[in-house]
Amino acid sequence: MGVKPAPARHRDRRLLPRLEAAVPGIRAVSTYRREWLVKDLVAGVVLTTLLVPQGMAYAELAGLPAITGLYTTVLCLLGYAVCGPSRILVLGPDSALGPMIAATVLPLVAADGDPDRAVALASVLALMVGAIMILASVAKLGFIADLISKPTMIGYMNGLALTILIGQLPKLFGFKVEADSLIGEFTGFVTGLADGAAVPAAAAVGIGGIVVVLVLQRFLPKVPAVLVMVVLAMTAAVLLDLGDRGVSLVGQLPEGFPPFTVPDVRLSDLPLLLGGALGIALVSLADTISNASAFAARTGQEVHGNQEMTGVGVANLAAGLFQGFPVSTSGSRTAVAERAGARTQLTGVVGAALIVLMLVLVPGLFRDLPQPALAAVVITASLSLADVPGAVRLWRQSRTEFLLCCAAFLGVALLGVLPGIAIAVALSVLNVFRRAWWPYRTVLGRVPDLEGYHDVRSYPQARQLPGLVVYRFDAPLFFANAKTFRDEIRRLAAADPPPTWIVVAAEPMTDVDTTAADVLEDLDEELNARGVHLVFAELKDPVRRKIERFELTRTIDPGHFFPTVGAAVTAFRRLTGADWTDRDG
Repeated sequence: MGVKPAPARHRDRRLLPRLEAAVPGIRAVSTYRREWLVKDLVAGVVLTTLLVPQGMAYAELAGLPAITGLYTTVLCLLGYAVCGPSRILVLGPDSALGPMIAATVLPLVAADGDPDRAVALASVLALMVGAIMILASVAKLGFIADLISKPTMIGYMNGLALTILIGQLPKLFGFKVEADSLIGEFTGFVTGLADGAAVPAAAAVGIGGIVVVLVLQRFLPKVPAVLVMVVLAMTAAVLLDLGDRGVSLVGQLPEGFPPFTVPDVRLSDLPLLLGGALGIALVSLADTISNASAFAARTGQEVHGNQEMTGVGVANLAAGLFQGFPVSTSGSRTAVAERAGARTQLTGVVGAALIVLMLVLVPGLFRDLPQPALAAVVITASLSLADVPGAVRLWRQSRTEFLLCCAAFLGVALLGVLPGIAIAVALSVLNVFRRAWWPYRTVLGRVPDLEGYHDVRSYPQARQLPGLVVYRFDAPLFFANAKTFRDEIRRLAAADPPPTWIVVAAEPMTDVDTTAADVLEDLDEELNARGVHLVFAELKDPVRRKIERFELTRTIDPGHFFPTVGAAVTAFRRLTGADWTDRDG
């Protein structure tokens, strides 16, 4: 008898949860509450006042026409609203990604600086970043964000902030500098000032804009500082005829919205774009996980790291197919949306709709916006990237990690943002390797009135048993540190008088590889010939099974494996009759 197919109604019930899991926007619509509507609409209007100037400013930071920042903003907000799991996380053009996009795209643009080619390259970059994020999500590679440690990230961000700041200074003062490095840009800026290239009116608008934003953010944090500054700058441009005084204005934006576009680039460009896309994806991933975690903790939501990557990936794909560039999550814009009362991604959809209406109905709204005002937006954003107190804290707490921070900073400042992110990742990985290569190791002793066995460096009064050394090696035992372990054991065995047992407190040893196994075998045979026995305590079961699989029990006595250090010490005392003595006695 054949199996009857499930009724359509039952199939629909099974299909809907899967569909909602794959497309969180469906769940958001099905669970939407009417009382959220007004708050989302208001938050969307407030958010738009920040999205427009920042989108235009960050597009120019990336070396692209200002209008592409608005295209990008619209599509990424819509893409994330459909596929992003967070209720209020806001995506968009990002100040941290702008220099990385410029560093990838601008060297590939022809000498005449063709803006259409630059846009096409940036769009392919967005498609690559989107594909990387989605593939990483499918492969559950969210942990890759942890490849950049906090000290190296602080150094990278400080270097990035300085790079952005110096790169925007000429624009702030109304002139241009052609240079390929931070030092070259700074030298060109100083030379331009000395030669009188600065436009006083532009400098007044730019510096005044920075002051307005910083003062409002400091004393009136609920006031939309960027919007106030932009309105004041446009008003000044009209009333004082700044365009006739040498101040560059944004001008008329193209009317309407771009069509669906598959960007056309040369095949020879793809390898270079892929390198930049990997770096951008890594920074975007780190931003996404950190921002999602921070705002989820505040709203009581759970973080779905892999789903977040899918949402950001879809947002990048959407932007790349409509003349946009790579995007990431934004902590500052999300905070604005949250303070404005946002409850769901409808806030972002409202923002996207308002930008489209502006482009269709009033594309000339920002034609009188001075370029130095956009530079002020970027510079104030760069200041928020910097974490000087974090670097000072590292100096006080860990000189080694402070040096890592400085190395990442110099990598960005001297070599550029893309080599800088590579250096930051490499330094983080090398630091992990260094810790495993030269782990903390010490001898343990018995401290009166304190349970267990403790580091004799921290407790100089610790007592020890004659003929017994308890030694702890705080790392997995593998090819890079096996000889360090061997040399330490040899040093302990060479004491006068020599110990009979060297008990390895092996709880921190989470692994043993084949190289380390060979070193252990040779070491045990060497010690046995000298009447010294290598003993293990608290070895984890998986590691013990590996040792048996490596056949080390041919040389290491199977009876020399104990569940605890205390059990090993008790066995030694029963065997030798030794009693505790002070370390100096």
